[in-house]
Amino acid sequence: MKKYIATICFLAALPVMAQETYENANIATGDLNGTARYVGMGGAMEALGADISTMTTNPAGVGLLRHSLVSGSLGVVSQQDAENFDFGKKTNLSFDQIGFVYTIESGRNSYINVGFNYHKDRNFNYILRAAASTKGASQNTISYDKGADGYFYPDFSNDGDVIGYESETGDDASLAFSQLDYLYYNALLLDKDDKFYCNEASRFDMRRANKGYTGAYDFNISGNVKDRFFYGVTVGFKDVNYKNYSEYTEELTGFGPITIGDDRRIDGSGFDIKAGIIFRLVEQSPFRIGVYVHTPTWYELTTENYTTLTNNSSAGLYDTGKSQESYDFKMYTPWKFGISIGDTFGSMLALGATYEYADYSNVDSRIITGSSYDWFYDSYTEDSESDVVMNDHTKRTLKGVNTIKVGAELHPADNLYMRLGYNYVSAMYNEDGFKNSALMSPGSYYASASDFTNWKATNRITCGLGYNIGKMSLDLAYQYSMQKGDFSPFMSYYASAGSDMTDNIAPFVEVDNKRHQVLFTLGYHF
Repeated sequence: MKKYIATICFLAALPVMAQETYENANIATGDLNGTARYVGMGGAMEALGADISTMTTNPAGVGLLRHSLVSGSLGVVSQQDAENFDFGKKTNLSFDQIGFVYTIESGRNSYINVGFNYHKDRNFNYILRAAASTKGASQNTISYDKGADGYFYPDFSNDGDVIGYESETGDDASLAFSQLDYLYYNALLLDKDDKFYCNEASRFDMRRANKGYTGAYDFNISGNVKDRFFYGVTVGFKDVNYKNYSEYTEELTGFGPITIGDDRRIDGSGFDIKAGIIFRLVEQSPFRIGVYVHTPTWYELTTENYTTLTNNSSAGLYDTGKSQESYDFKMYTPWKFGISIGDTFGSMLALGATYEYADYSNVDSRIITGSSYDWFYDSYTEDSESDVVMNDHTKRTLKGVNTIKVGAELHPADNLYMRLGYNYVSAMYNEDGFKNSALMSPGSYYASASDFTNWKATNRITCGLGYNIGKMSLDLAYQYSMQKGDFSPFMSYYASAGSDMTDNIAPFVEVDNKRHQVLFTLGYHF
């Protein structure tokens, strides 16, 4: 047996691959970002339009532009109450937006606009720190209990294969055997006589640094019909660049500490289509209504990890172990729908409000089943199917999200603009949601971390200033974002009826994500 556990690698391989609910949710969401004008008004410009950032939300908003323009935005983002960890820095410079719109007059009071805009759709930079007493519960006990309940058994006499029972639904229970389980079973859960046991823990400490971004590249065509009806379509491409590193330490009761170091990255791309309209109900009134819809973003992604177990305790057989994996998967986000209103009062005041809805319980984790060759295009296409087990967990964990935006722009003097906004995003996670490490899904099989955070609602307060110098515009915005969440290092596991095991109840720790953003946009109209 020892020849299989001296070097700990994840030997088993699956022909199918998918991802896990909490990782998918992290990638599926976006931030409030774009031009300083758009951010300063809380993003509530989907009916007011005339800003390049509406290309990403309501494409018809670009149709209100009557002059060509170019713009670029830079910013600084800082996390409040955070300490630098590994590559994670609490304050970071950010290149947030660059784009152009070219306007073509198509008739009296009618225009056709074409444009391109890049913006940072998601800024992943975040540092997490959580620590608390576990009151005897431990992460390694989860691995022990899963094996004791028959989910899997590592057969070290057969080249390290994992044996699992077949469930009533026909699923292979060995899919619940994660990379963490493999590390624990090799380095910690066996004694010198090859007997299984688990360790209680008195305390845990988690530190994680996230960095990276999702970049959105939007191509838009929009129009203005007699200054009363506006339409637009945007085809968007997204580029995911996500990396995190975490160190999770458990203090084993009577033995000492063990640490799991997990280095993971996710890269890939996706695309979506967005369409919208804006119309004025009364020709003599500037009041207008906007309606828009976004298709899912169809992502094709690759994730890879390098995970180590460092055993500084007196328990277990080996001091270190490692697990390394890389796989491809697909993930489709939900549809998004929005409606907005906007009005202007002379040249002094503009008011806007927007409501959006997306049901994230419909995030679709997909298993790659193979590839097919297209002779006409001389290319391969990866075939996939929904991961029914993981998607069922997603439906129980995530829910519909309501986004409300309100904003105002005051024009008190020539060339000067003052802005104020509020942006609210309801909680995506159910309060009783948890990362289930015992799912018979490839998403659990390839997992290398068991912690999760049920984030609550996000509140954003924004303000800004704008000043025009001839054809040049200078805009500055400030955004304060606040979100709380409940962090747990692992799921709670309840022993099967009649077994001699005890329940392993995970602790929860309140964490938060408070961010300050200062954003500057330089624009030129021609």
